[in-house]
This record gives sequence, C-alpha cells and structure tokens, in this order.
Amino acid sequence: MAEADRRIRFHFMKILIDQEGPVTRITLNEPQRRNPLSLKMMDELIGALADLSEECQVVVIGGAGPAFSAGHDLTEIVGADESAIVALFEKCTEMMELIPAIPQPVIARVQGIAAAAGCQLVASCDLVVATETCRFSTPGVKIGLFCSTPMIPVTRAVGRKRALEMLLTGEPIDAQTAAQWGLVNRVVPEVDLDAAVDELVAAILRSSPAVVGLGKQAFYAQVDVDQHSAYQQTQPVMVKNALMEDAQEGMGAFLEKRSPNWQGR
Repeated sequence: MAEADRRIRFHFMKILIDQEGPVTRITLNEPQRRNPLSLKMMDELIGALADLSEECQVVVIGGAGPAFSAGHDLTEIVGADESAIVALFEKCTEMMELIPAIPQPVIARVQGIAAAAGCQLVASCDLVVATETCRFSTPGVKIGLFCSTPMIPVTRAVGRKRALEMLLTGEPIDAQTAAQWGLVNRVVPEVDLDAAVDELVAAILRSSPAVVGLGKQAFYAQVDVDQHSAYQQTQPVMVKNALMEDAQEGMGAFLEKRSPNWQGR
C-alpha cells in the first residue's frame, strides 16, 4: 500500500487524529481558545489513547494554532457544583495516568504556551520537543486555584525546589530553562519543530515495538521506588525480554552484522 494511502484522518469535536502507518498524531483543536482541556476534549483524548490501532507504535500530541494548551476550561469550574468539579478532575487524572500506562511512547509537540493542566499534559508525556519561544507555567496560584494536580508530573520532571518556584510564584519559565530543568528534551526553532519530532519518531520506530512497550512500562514501574525494589521490578522484565522473539532476533542480527527483522513479539 502506498504511504499516502495509509493516512487516515478523524475529526472529533475537540481534537484531530491523523493515523499514518505506525504514527498517530493527536491535535488539540480549539486554537481560538488556546486549546483548553475541557471535559469534552479530555474525554476525546482518553478515547483516542485507549483505542489506538494495533499498527500504532508512536503517539504525537500537539496543539493547533499559536498555543499548545492554556490549561483547564475555567468556564467549567466557575459556578459549578462539587459533583461537576469532581468529575472534571477525575477525568483529568484518568487522562494523565493513561499516557504513561500505554505501551506506545508519547511525544509532546509544543509551541506557544503550556500552562496549568497544559503544562501537566506536557510533563506527563514521555518525550517533549518545544520551540524556542515556548513558555511553561503552573500559574493557578495567581487566580486562587493552586496547581495541585499539575504539580505531580511537573515535580517528577524538574525536582522539588524548581517545581515549588513554578507553583508558588506562578511565573513562566522559558523553553531553554525547561530543557535545563528536565521538563523538555529538545528546544528548536519553530520552523524545525516538525522535523525534530519526526527525528525522534524515526529513532523509536527503528526498534521492536514490543520491546519498546515493555521497556516503557518497566521504566514507570521502577522510577519512583527505592533501588532494591527497582531491581526486583526490572530483573524479571530483563528475563522476559531476553526470551522474546524480537530480542533473540535483534541480538542475532547484531552478531551477524545485519539489520534485524522485527516481528513485534
């Protein structure tokens, strides 16, 4: 099948999905409002991530227009009753926890601003590529709504003192600072954003999708536990991995100085 024939586009109310071979690109698609993470948008994102095709090996999440995401839709919070607010933040937690749980690596493609829950979404992704003019912030304290849930992945990405500076002041950090602090992997000029994302995608696609998925899940299982528990978590994974068909093929190909033929198992 020709490459162009493999591209499928799905247009939902709040997001766009482009499925092209092993790559699924999800675009937050409310640019006139800076892509707020409304209940509907988060519900659609959850559906898209939970229903990835068997062919999908990498996910890219980006935002339409000049911003990645300005965070929650405050019109859904102001004047809402407790049950509605509970439902909103439960949905947000479900979405953020789903990203590290799926086996496919998730890359955030970021331009403009990523604020509050938008910054939380960036921090929840496995890899992040941002433009030089990006700004990242947890500004809730300035409007009386402390970024208590965004701070969870942000703190794990940048560390306590840096996270507290962002949380207590609400002031944004620039892209270079975000990279130095560990929130972002790569910072590029805006014209190079897609090329930089595609470079990461291509690097991931060179490896066995089964091995990548196993490794990603093992990473999150061990990253926040003590060293002994981490070894207890990962030693059985190494054994399982070594016995996989793709591991045997990959090691054999290395020894024979040829390209591996991945079977995805």
